Amino acid sequence: MAENKQNTLVVKPEDLLVQIDAMDCDLCSEFESKFLNLETISRIHVSFQDNKTRAIYRWYKFKEAFSASLVEFILDKYKITSGRLLDPFAGSGTTLFAASESGIDADGIELLPIGQRIIEARKLLDSSDISEIISGLSRWVKTTPWEHGEAKGGLNELRITKDAYPEQTKLELEKYLNAVKQENSYLRAVLIFSVLCILEVISYTRKDGQYLRWDYRSGRRQGDHPFDKGHIPSFSEAIITKFRQIIYDLQNSDGKDSLWKTEKKTGTMNLYSGSCLDIMPKLHTSYYDAIITSPPYCNRYDYTRTYALELALLGTDETELSRLRQNMLSCTVENRNKDLLNLNSEWYKAIDCTENQELLQAILEHLDFQKEQGNLNNNGIPRMVRGYFYEMACVIQESARVLKPNAPLFMVNDNVRYDGVGISVDMILSKIAECLGFRVEHILVLPSGKGNSSQQMGTYGRKPLRKCIYVWRKNG
Repeated sequence: MAENKQNTLVVKPEDLLVQIDAMDCDLCSEFESKFLNLETISRIHVSFQDNKTRAIYRWYKFKEAFSASLVEFILDKYKITSGRLLDPFAGSGTTLFAASESGIDADGIELLPIGQRIIEARKLLDSSDISEIISGLSRWVKTTPWEHGEAKGGLNELRITKDAYPEQTKLELEKYLNAVKQENSYLRAVLIFSVLCILEVISYTRKDGQYLRWDYRSGRRQGDHPFDKGHIPSFSEAIITKFRQIIYDLQNSDGKDSLWKTEKKTGTMNLYSGSCLDIMPKLHTSYYDAIITSPPYCNRYDYTRTYALELALLGTDETELSRLRQNMLSCTVENRNKDLLNLNSEWYKAIDCTENQELLQAILEHLDFQKEQGNLNNNGIPRMVRGYFYEMACVIQESARVLKPNAPLFMVNDNVRYDGVGISVDMILSKIAECLGFRVEHILVLPSGKGNSSQQMGTYGRKPLRKCIYVWRKNG
């Protein structure tokens, strides 16, 4: 991050909290006419839950994804029927595929190799002979070549994935990866994608917010309440089930979910691999007709940990894992400051707008003070929150630059709470967006605001936090 001013407490801590509350209330009054309760969309639609029963989208459980139905709702409600849209945080590609299936061209940017591989595999299916893919998968179901193959080369592991699988599962996984090498490039890509889909299922781990949760059978040291994951299927059981699911979907999908009906107009799709902070400045000015995205939330989730099994299988080593973690948008306490002006000297405006956002600066001052007093459960929280908003401001500035005049931006995001102080991410980012060339059209509020963390509920009680879809429009 650029050399940002460090706030020094100039009022009593209790007075600062009163000021924060008053400034938050003032912003609520300012945006009162912009808030709209969205009854037709629930929290299920802004998570992976609505994709779980939807053909093709259900293959890989990318928990941070929003649903295809949400993208379709936005496209329909705001009459976006043509042109090109962008998703700077593409994840598993939901925006790209839902837009393409609606006949709209779409570009995405994704940093993590797991998201890139999911998107590439689905794109490959778009351009392949589906009957050959079905035939190849059916052959693997029938012959189970990994069961009589050899385990060569071993399984790539990271420190945080060591002992993640039962020994027999690990052996069969190694045999599977060796057998895959014998197939053509198209089927090989689908076979690798298929095994990525089951790694969590066959492991001793479960993705759990900020980290991987470990079953007691892993042998890893447990806390006061050992975790029992329940039945862990064998490798063969899990991979054959996944093959059959993919075969079924490819044979039976139609309408919006069809991957191969040539009479259906589909949009083109392009993926940029890397960080949006690196890639967005290279995109054309006034090029896109819309942006639909959901950035990482300011919630301490470290996706390089939760997706460590998949990253390890894809060949990521410790050095690359660290690089990925630091290149992510700051959303975890392990993120270090980024020198934003060194990345792009034009971002001085984004930094100025963030420096002058009074509510944010008061919150940062409070968090810095609580760190000095030793009151935070992690001293990286102030750095993370600061980095998150400064980096998001740069993303917003680039978004305004690459959008056409009057083009909309839709962003799904959560508010958060630290040290008992609610951080109205929606209103703070909306004020920064206004400073950087957007007008706030609506802030769509989903029903059933989520609560704060269990740790904070124990101290401060349950206080609902808004989950919203921001609707901003670039000034004409």
